[in-house]
Amino acid sequence: MEKLTGVIDHFLYRNETNGYGVMELTTEYDDVICVGTLSGYDEGEMVEISGEYVIHPVYGQQLKIESIKAILPTGIMGIERYLSSGIIKGVGTKMAKRIVNEFGEDTFKVIEQEPNRLIKIKGISERIAQSICEQVVGKKEQQDALIFLSQYGISQTMSVKIYDAFGDMIYSIIRDNPYKIIDEVDGIGFKKADEIAKKAGIKVDSEYRIQSGIVYVLTQAMSEGHTYLPMEELTVRAKELLGVETEAIDAQYPNLSVEKKIIIKNEYAMTNCYTSYMYHQELSVASLLKKLSDSHEDTGNIMSDKMVERVEKELGLTLDEMQKKALRLAMQSGIMIITGGPGTGKTTTINAIIHCIEKEGLEVMLAAPTGRAAKRMTEATGYEARTVHRMLELNGAISESGRSVYFERNADNPLEADVFIIDEMSMIDIALFNALLKAIPMGARLILVGDVNQLPSVGPGQVLYDLISSKCYPTVTLDHIFRQAKMSDIVVNAHKINRGESIQLGTNSKDFLFLERSDVNVIYKHMIQLITEKLPGYVDAAPSQIQVLTPTHIGPLGVEALNRILQKYINPPNKQKKEKEYGDNIFREGDKVMQTKNNYSLEWEILGKNRIVIDSGSGVFNGDVGTIVEIDDSAITVEYDEIRRVRYTYDGLDELELAYAITIHKAQGSEYPAVIMPLLGGPRPLLTRNLLYTGVTRAKRCVMILGSCDTVNAMIRNESEKKRYTGLYMRIKEIMSPQQQMSF
Repeated sequence: MEKLTGVIDHFLYRNETNGYGVMELTTEYDDVICVGTLSGYDEGEMVEISGEYVIHPVYGQQLKIESIKAILPTGIMGIERYLSSGIIKGVGTKMAKRIVNEFGEDTFKVIEQEPNRLIKIKGISERIAQSICEQVVGKKEQQDALIFLSQYGISQTMSVKIYDAFGDMIYSIIRDNPYKIIDEVDGIGFKKADEIAKKAGIKVDSEYRIQSGIVYVLTQAMSEGHTYLPMEELTVRAKELLGVETEAIDAQYPNLSVEKKIIIKNEYAMTNCYTSYMYHQELSVASLLKKLSDSHEDTGNIMSDKMVERVEKELGLTLDEMQKKALRLAMQSGIMIITGGPGTGKTTTINAIIHCIEKEGLEVMLAAPTGRAAKRMTEATGYEARTVHRMLELNGAISESGRSVYFERNADNPLEADVFIIDEMSMIDIALFNALLKAIPMGARLILVGDVNQLPSVGPGQVLYDLISSKCYPTVTLDHIFRQAKMSDIVVNAHKINRGESIQLGTNSKDFLFLERSDVNVIYKHMIQLITEKLPGYVDAAPSQIQVLTPTHIGPLGVEALNRILQKYINPPNKQKKEKEYGDNIFREGDKVMQTKNNYSLEWEILGKNRIVIDSGSGVFNGDVGTIVEIDDSAITVEYDEIRRVRYTYDGLDELELAYAITIHKAQGSEYPAVIMPLLGGPRPLLTRNLLYTGVTRAKRCVMILGSCDTVNAMIRNESEKKRYTGLYMRIKEIMSPQQQMSF
């Protein structure tokens, strides 16, 4: 282990998100390149570093930092350099020289203990003297706090965030209630706070610990799609997490309720617990829907049969009765819903509605939750559709209120259109729907389109289902399969699956094929042949457009195993292709990859001729699929939607995974020329009817199932869905008048 003392000369690279940096350290003998976590340190500071020398393949010898701490410089030259480095605001090179010439090696002692003596220096007033004192003392106090926090296993980066939030109060907070950090510092969750509390000697049955644990369980439930938990289930989960008695947990519910950290509601014949955030998201949605509905002026104009016939003639199509009903309701309602499965004419209905809207001289705006869904909507209607995030003008910069991510379009800056049509509504979670409603101007019409039988959103809530269940908004269910769609076994079988009916499995169909196979290695072999040889010509698509969908992440037919196999044969190693090893993954140029979490601040660019940037923005979202187009010494560039390029530095690769195979859940809103599904047993809760239905309906021209006939039939019979606890239905019922609570 090497130990060096020196001054930070300058930074070669800094990542403000995770604190990683590369800097040049000037020591008494040499200049040394050092790499590691450098949050809280500035150019000009004297530091003491411990670490090991490593050899970087490109940049040569570097010192990899194991520990670092700031120390006040000694010697006249060191003190002068420190003061003139810019660390102390208001002190430049000339002033630093005057201070050191006056006080010499006693400079820091004077600054800390007798700051008024600085006033004799030319250019220093009483106010400036006090400021210099506060900054020098503050730096010393910060470093003392960072050293203190390091005892509790807190990283340098996180320690800086904690100190910035609490300052000198951090000592009493760690001693009395470390769980308080969770509310103020991003990146510190219950488990980390619990580790700190254990080291600080906080008792297992501390009321702070129990309260924090209850809120943590509720927050974790959001990742399962819930917006609340029944109190009984919440208690069971909290007891398992905390290892305390039921009575100790029950005793904290009133305290959490009084502090507004949780909302307790008696509904659905149960006592239910919400985080304050989730409850108010649902309450806001219900309130905004009512305001929007009430703001729409009902002109009383109802489309006559002749008007509908004229629309059919102008567009050269024939609408069925439910499509006609949808058209009429869309033209007279403030809010309405259209739902239906594949082949039931949702796109045709949307096109008819858009036609009528334009004839009225109104402006329409189209959106969908993902880039792929928006692209499909554009192709189907001929009108530009954007993602909801882009329509709301997502901004990853710091806002005036200090939020790092926000939408430019909101109640104060609403969208500018008369009618909004949102497709793939089953994918939209409660928070995104709330943001959307805030940006829709009062008096506008809102038309929501989706398949309620699809899997619900990845995020919390089941918005489309709750809206339809409330029976407070005009809803049309399209259930007639049109003649052309009836020629597709994909469409016919999808509807049979949805109804729980058995389907014919074999190889006689043109677009719905099944091969009975029980050997995993044989399934691998067939997949590779299908993707590389058989299906591209059959469905007129590139191998990269053919998607493997699977129910699970783990196991021999899970996402992780399949991606390793498929990458090996579809995009094998090649001297012409650069690659980067990261964890268990190898990323290679040409690889199909997926973003695994919402990253609102990740920047993208669209390049025109000569690689000139013609558009840019921020935000890449969970489930977005792209292709690695370039790997260089410091980053991987991924192209999404064939146009948007995103540069991932190597420390951001944990958000990427290979996507030759993805889970059916992640495929929502997408459509592929061909889908391959390996189905060969698995946990019953995963193998459900709506999972199979969702997978099948992702295919446009061909579905190929490899595996067990028994598994497919078991999925069709398994109509159980994982219960989602959501309260939007109740919030709507509470806020709507009895007259508005009617069946359409």
